[in-house]
Amino acid sequence: SDLRESGSIEQDADVVILLHREDLYDSQNRSGEADLIVAKHRNGPTRTITVSAQLHLARFTDMAANFPTKENFVKDN
Repeated sequence: SDLRESGSIEQDADVVILLHREDLYDSQNRSGEADLIVAKHRNGPTRTITVSAQLHLARFTDMAANFPTKENFVKDN
C-alpha cells in the first residue's frame, strides 16, 4: 500500500486521496492528465478519477467539462 510507512494517517483519516501524474515518469504518456486516486474512503467507495491537469494555471478540472454538451453541440447541415 502507498500508505504503509505513513504512521497513523491510514488509521486516523476518513478520506485519503493520492495524486498521480503518469507524464511525470513517462513524457510520452498522457500529457495533461492526472489521476486522483481515492485510496481510502471510510464511508464510501474507493476509485480513480482522471482529470485534466492545467499545470500552467495550477489547477485540475473535470475531464467531462471539456466535452461538448447536447445544448452547445452544433450539427452540420
